[in-house]
Parts: sequence; structure tokens; C-alpha cells
Amino acid sequence: MFPPAFFDFPAERTVAMRFTKMQGLGNDYLYLYGSPPEDAAALARRLSDRHFGPGADGVIYIFPSRAADFAMRVFNADGSEAAMCGNGIRCVGKYVFDRGLTAKTRLSIETPSGVRWLEMRVDDGAVRSVSVEMGRFEVGPDKELWISGERVLCTPVSVGNPHAVLFVPDADAAPVTRLGPAIERHSAFPGGVNVEFAQALSPTEMRVRVWERGSGLTLACGTGACACVAAAASRGLSPFGESVNVRLDGGVLSVTVRADGTISMTGPAETVYEGEITI
Repeated sequence: MFPPAFFDFPAERTVAMRFTKMQGLGNDYLYLYGSPPEDAAALARRLSDRHFGPGADGVIYIFPSRAADFAMRVFNADGSEAAMCGNGIRCVGKYVFDRGLTAKTRLSIETPSGVRWLEMRVDDGAVRSVSVEMGRFEVGPDKELWISGERVLCTPVSVGNPHAVLFVPDADAAPVTRLGPAIERHSAFPGGVNVEFAQALSPTEMRVRVWERGSGLTLACGTGACACVAAAASRGLSPFGESVNVRLDGGVLSVTVRADGTISMTGPAETVYEGEITI
């Protein structure tokens, strides 16, 4: 018989973490209230795993700010940090309003890309959709890339984070999963890049599919939708100052780019469920 001390291993320390899963057009994140911990990157990889964790496109932390009403930080599914997330920031607005953390329907949110403003539409005491002033955009000159002997032309756009927009004749048939990861990690974009495959259906309607930096194929990307409309307006394919409906795999966003270089976006924000996980 073994002595009792033989099995007297130190207990492993565990912490119960509560989270809220939210989504904007299927672009889903796990929301935590509080500043990111030191191991935020590793935690994002664990929690985002769709087989061994709750599963999401990433993790978003919401916390108080001295520069705005609230602050947010976004960690992608691979642990990398995103400077801005258009679908995510809409859900931040819903999170803080629906939980009574604010009574304002116009909010300022501090992000690593600067302060962004939200205007929320509230029905029956809950936020249903959010308009976001996304700040300034910048469209760069087209880049010619060579990928496995194939010439690829893309338009670089900054909307607080980097994008490469490819205009294609048929977005549904575009090789998103083949070219997306190759462009994301191409040497032309040293820090990586979000990749959009955009089809102009009319001056005020686009079809877009997204390969998101750090998360892969996603149902929607708010900043990506903005980047596509900005690129289209710079080419004369879409008008400045008018709303353009961007049809993503997860639904439709309304985007307006202005001649002064600013951009706004409107779309839904929904809560999926509340959960708790032991870490």
C-alpha cells in the first residue's frame, strides 16, 4: 500500500471566467469586461478554438478609458492583436448599453487606431443596430503580386488596419481560401493584411468575401467592407457620399465613404449566449 503522501499532489489552480459570445453578421467574438491579461494572446488562441473551446473569430476586451467612454482591444483567433474591428465595435456598444454600463446611445470607444464614435438604435430597451464613424481611410496605389506564378492585382486600403482589396468578376467563385492566406502573409505586407474579394454589382451594391488576418475565412468583416467601398469609390465604381450595401457571407452592411476621407458603417449587433469556462 502506498503512503497517503504519495498521492498528495498540489492542486492545480483554476479560475472560472465568464464571457459573452456576440456576433455581427456571423463575425463572432467572445467579450470579456476588464483589461487584457498578460497571457491574452495564448488565451485568445485557447478560447477561440472551435473544437476545444467556446469557439470564435477572436476575443474582445472592454474596459474603462480616460480618452473615451470605453476602450476595446481585439485579439484574433491566432493570438495576434487587431488595431480595429468594425463588427466587433458594434457589439461593444450593445454590450455596454444592454448591461446598464451606460445609458448613452452615442458613445466614444478608444481603440489602438484612435477613438471611434457609435450611434445606437435601441428597441424595447436593447440595441438592435449600430452606426460607427470609422475615422479616415487611405487608398494606396495598386500592388502587383506574384503568387505561385500567378499575377494578382490588389488595392491596399487602410481603415485603421490594413486591407488588400481584389476586384473580381464573381466573388462567389473567387479562390478565397487559396489566395487569401498567400496574400495575408505576402512580403508586400510585412505585418500581414486582411484580404477582400469584391464584386461591384452596381454603383451602390457590392458582393464581398473575406479572408481575415489572424482568423482566416470569416462570414463578415466591418473594416473590410469599408475598405472595399473606399477602393471602389477611388476607382469611380461607387459614389462618394452615398450609402453602399455590401453583401457579405453573413449579411449586409451599409457603408458610406465621403470625399473628405472619412467613412461610416451601419449594421446589426447580436448576443448569442452567456457562458463560463474554467481556465
